[in-house]
Amino acid sequence: MPTPPRLQLKIQDPDNVLWPVIGFYTDYLTRSRYGAKRRRRYTASALHFGDWLQSLGAGPGDIDEVLIGRFLTSHLHNCSCDHPTPHGVILNRAALNNLLRVLRTHDIAAAPAPDAIELELVRFDAKMRDVWGLTQGTRDHRRRIIRRLLRQEVGTGPIELGAISRNAVRAFVLGDASRSTSTVRVMAGAVRCYLRYRALMGDDIAHLGKAVPRPAFWRAANLPEALSAADVEQLFSAFDKPCPSRRRGYAIVRCLADLGLRSSEVIRLTLDDIDWTEGIVKVPAGKARRSDILPLSPSTGEAIVDYIVNERPATARREVFVRHVAPLGEPVGRRVVQKTLHAAYSRLGWDRTRVHILRHTLASRLVNSGVPMKQVADVLRHRSIVTSATYARVDVARLSSVALPWPGEIA
Repeated sequence: MPTPPRLQLKIQDPDNVLWPVIGFYTDYLTRSRYGAKRRRRYTASALHFGDWLQSLGAGPGDIDEVLIGRFLTSHLHNCSCDHPTPHGVILNRAALNNLLRVLRTHDIAAAPAPDAIELELVRFDAKMRDVWGLTQGTRDHRRRIIRRLLRQEVGTGPIELGAISRNAVRAFVLGDASRSTSTVRVMAGAVRCYLRYRALMGDDIAHLGKAVPRPAFWRAANLPEALSAADVEQLFSAFDKPCPSRRRGYAIVRCLADLGLRSSEVIRLTLDDIDWTEGIVKVPAGKARRSDILPLSPSTGEAIVDYIVNERPATARREVFVRHVAPLGEPVGRRVVQKTLHAAYSRLGWDRTRVHILRHTLASRLVNSGVPMKQVADVLRHRSIVTSATYARVDVARLSSVALPWPGEIA
């Protein structure tokens, strides 16, 4: 008995309510260098969404995040459409978020008007930038935390801090029992920062400020963990065998280990920041709010060159590290740096997750080599030597070699 022909995804439908905008959508996907298979699936997802919109009597101009959410939660799981459609939630969400971006770019769908919370966060961000001089990454993180607090406590209503109880603030910061002490400190820091902002605006927030937990932080209780020289070499060897984006991964890890860059500094590094003639790297202004110059070691430079010449996609972007999947050639995010190191740990069979350990390792190596603490601070780009001292790991073997005998001890 012959096998019936396999039904294909529907990527053309002139009667679909979204058909007039599909041309804009496919052009966007092509310019973003999505592969043919992904473009086909995204287009089929958009047309499936269009069928559902038509059943509601809605059109392209009605599309927003709420409507997309209804489609993903109410229709997708119970879909009985008579033609093949992509049913993965992640794939459909990505396809429809891209569609919404295109519609807003062409002024077909209206951008959401900022509500009271979003306007409040804009003002809070300006204060963090102009008064306290916080970096973009810190401000973004604190805005996300405060958005969660306000959405949870005031919803869509006016922002009245008097309606937020001390117990609510405390519970928000502490979270559940699985929340680590370091996370509690971060949450508490964001909330205290927001309350300081409200105090500057004239609000009486003393009662809420007292409710923010202050977990103990013994800076010297535990020395920062660091890798041994053998561990570092083993980490580099994790990129000797074929793996996804091998050259990019190796260059990223060399930047972390040899230059002591933070993840945020790695992703902001541009081709213009590297002076190949002088053998130096200009580290973009980041956490320390200043640009710094570091020497570029031959091994790090060779890894970057190997990546640029043999693996980096052709792109007009000046960032060194760019995406290898659509949108192809766009700058990578911090998550790519984390995934790169996590994948290397996994290939080595290590039970590690931290990226910052490579900065600890560089500091330990410098201190154990007898480098003055001021120079260690310069390499790590710390304003205070005290801050660098917390990264430095004492070499116990060296310490024992200079230990003095106990007074009165019999030889």
